[in-house]
Amino acid sequence: MINRHICQKKVSQTKPMFWFCLQLFFLFVFFSFINTGYASSVKDLESQKINEILFNIHTYYVDDLALQNSEYIEYNTSQFERLYSKLDAYSKYLDKNELNALFDNTNGRYTGLGIEVKSIEQRTTIVKVINNSPAKQAGLRPGDIITAVNQRHVENSPIDIVAQQIKDSANGKVRLSITRNNNQTPLIFNLSRKQIKLASVTKQLLDAGSGYIAINNFSNHTLHEVALQIAAMQNHYGHSLKGLIIDLRDNPGGTLKSAVAVADLFLQDGLIVTTKGRFYDSNQSFYAKRGDILKGAPIVVLINENSASAAEILAAALKENLRAKIVGSQSFGKGTVQSLIPLGDGDTALKLTTARYFTPLGESIEGIGVTPNVAINQTTLPQTNKAVIIKNEQSEQNTAFNAEELADIQLVKAKQLLSMQ
Repeated sequence: MINRHICQKKVSQTKPMFWFCLQLFFLFVFFSFINTGYASSVKDLESQKINEILFNIHTYYVDDLALQNSEYIEYNTSQFERLYSKLDAYSKYLDKNELNALFDNTNGRYTGLGIEVKSIEQRTTIVKVINNSPAKQAGLRPGDIITAVNQRHVENSPIDIVAQQIKDSANGKVRLSITRNNNQTPLIFNLSRKQIKLASVTKQLLDAGSGYIAINNFSNHTLHEVALQIAAMQNHYGHSLKGLIIDLRDNPGGTLKSAVAVADLFLQDGLIVTTKGRFYDSNQSFYAKRGDILKGAPIVVLINENSASAAEILAAALKENLRAKIVGSQSFGKGTVQSLIPLGDGDTALKLTTARYFTPLGESIEGIGVTPNVAINQTTLPQTNKAVIIKNEQSEQNTAFNAEELADIQLVKAKQLLSMQ
């Protein structure tokens, strides 16, 4: 768990022991208002903070950059910007607002409207509305297109600009113009940004004593929530689950600690993940401890192209330890670890890639992703194959036709595999 008090200690360039206050992170990489909308600049940083950043890049960055020669080199602004630009896409200076947002996110909360958006055909489109959020209460829906923010047209604006305009709304009051179902007359919604508690895990009872959990991200509470939801399903049945589907689709990641802990819940033993970097403390191996919460009951894991970082660690650990079958599409492919390094008086930080991680078989998934055992693209599966899968499931389980589940062909296939084990 993030200890903010410790991390606010002043960084000393002569005492690398401060490393122990760092927290390992996996970057949230997708398009939600939780993480977008900030574009902090390094151009206006004070020289003292630049020196801190340079020291940390020299000491801890995963690669030995060509520009780095000595921590005593004096960089001018242009040289510093050159070095900074050589960092990977996940390394970034975080201003106070960004750092607070990251802490909130890791602790399962954020401040905003409660919508996740994606650029579809260059239009900012709502893809998810969070329960108990201002957006949900106001009636916003997935598929709604944001055309104006506070009466400023944003139809062709980049998604980060739209997010920034929402964030910068005076007094947290936001007026959105929405196009719904191609209607020409826009809908107007007046909302207020507020802090929202994010549920990390949801559950659903399945047939024949099995269960389903969806892990939306890996926060500090995820291990507890997974264990709690499984216990609730087992209490309902009065016995251990006979199988479990773990849905990691659209899960952008979270903390390394959380992913390792959740994987450990389902493994009796074996390697979960290995991290390797230039600094000695970046080189670690994480092993499962004895004990399987499902007592060996079969597991099927769902992934898609938006399953990233911590979600990929869990999927790869269960797959390569032969503990689960993986169903869905190739995952995102983020195979690096970011550490959060406090700067100055602790109200800003450097998020820096300090290690790469490797699956139990020693593979890096960077740019590749986790390959499912059973590959099914949610949108392109031929109708004939869909019919076969549906027919098989209905004949084996004798379940009623469910139109909503039918649309989720990956989930249908996961249920079929679970019933066959």
